[in-house]
Amino acid sequence: MNKRVGVFERRLKKEKQSELWIASSQLPKATPSRFYELVNETLEEIGFASRVWDLCQPAYAEAVKGGRPGIDPLVYFKMLMVGFFEDLDSERAIASRCADSLSVRGFLGYSLSEATPEHSSLTVIRQRLGLEIYQGVFELILEAMHAHGLLKGRNLGIDSSVIEANASLRSLVHRNTEKAYWDYVKHLAKEAGVNEEDVGAVRRFDSKRPGRKTSNKEWLNPHDPEAKVGKTKDGATDMIYKPEHVVDLDTGAIVQAEILSGDQGDAEDLSGKVLQALATLHTVMPEVKIEKLGETITADKAYFAVNQVGELQDCQIRTVISDPHAKRRSKNLPDSDRAVLRRAKRAVESVSGKSLLRRRGQHIERSFEHVLDSGGLREATLRGRENLSKRHKIGAAFYNLSQLLRALFGIGTPKQWMAAARGVLLRIFALLWSLITSPVTIRTQIQRRRSTPPRVFAEWPTVLLHAKNEGFSTVC
Repeated sequence: MNKRVGVFERRLKKEKQSELWIASSQLPKATPSRFYELVNETLEEIGFASRVWDLCQPAYAEAVKGGRPGIDPLVYFKMLMVGFFEDLDSERAIASRCADSLSVRGFLGYSLSEATPEHSSLTVIRQRLGLEIYQGVFELILEAMHAHGLLKGRNLGIDSSVIEANASLRSLVHRNTEKAYWDYVKHLAKEAGVNEEDVGAVRRFDSKRPGRKTSNKEWLNPHDPEAKVGKTKDGATDMIYKPEHVVDLDTGAIVQAEILSGDQGDAEDLSGKVLQALATLHTVMPEVKIEKLGETITADKAYFAVNQVGELQDCQIRTVISDPHAKRRSKNLPDSDRAVLRRAKRAVESVSGKSLLRRRGQHIERSFEHVLDSGGLREATLRGRENLSKRHKIGAAFYNLSQLLRALFGIGTPKQWMAAARGVLLRIFALLWSLITSPVTIRTQIQRRRSTPPRVFAEWPTVLLHAKNEGFSTVC
């Protein structure tokens, strides 16, 4: 009995509450990793902080007595930067990562005892800052790329992709009757003799029923009315938006990034989008003549429309866009349209046109891969085209920053930094292993030293140099 009481007392001592207060000197220091140190150095070099403060000044009121101090907009954009570099899809995930990581805290300028901004604060700041401020930050990064020779602006490419909206097909309602789509399908299934309580049977009926058509003119999602029904990247039908990039085909820099409606055609207002990209280039590169900007525009055949291509050619812009209906064009076209088609065909079939088409696939697809798939933006967590445009535009800006980091330091993302460090360690291990398994090793020389005359010792430097050279050759 006494033994049991002793065990119970020892257990109570172990479970005794520890001290509530710890000296701040005993807390670990929040220091950024080497990658984020390089990011901070680059941001300081381009004057990122002062420019951001100037851009955001109109959106912030003067501090009043008794109010909670506002969050520095520089911290806000750095938190979004962390979300891009670490593939975090939501503001909640970004806030959680910034609160947990000592390295990220050091990057943001927060100590371990300070509370980082919550996800609700990120929402408030996003709603406060207008789209023109995000465009200003985007142009700021473009200016830095131009200063380092990473922006030419002569040959442009354009393409679009797909992101899944934060909305469900099950929540669709009819625009006129406001009847839910699922109730509508269950009603049709009941009339066809299908058990409406069997969810699987109703789904199979809906997928195979004749005349099935989910038109955006008839149905909408009440939670995100701007999302449209369309095909996702893997071919499934879902609520979508369409991100679109205009890219410099000489350097890979994103010149313009927009979020379009999911049912908008690629060729719709093509000339207007290209001229808007030229306006951005002229703002970023004012010393370059406007005639030297946007000399060519390259796109796939989905962007071909005779009237849009003709407007671009009238602006002295060479269009490298294939005509998907070249074999079915009527011979009775007006002379002006026939001239447009001839110039477009000549540009596509030329040597320079084929080179531009290859570069379009290389640079634009790479930009979508980094911004959407590796930057956490393939599946939307925000709702509304304006909110998505803000997040997507700033993601494109940080993609350009990643290109700048790669040009300056040879690395553009934390994963690339870790991969480079891992590669160095593997080379070191390979060198050590080659020295160990080499035919002439230090151990072998020690054995020879014990069993051979002293004259062999004079040859040691040559032997060790031979082993070292063998090791390096094995690694390389």
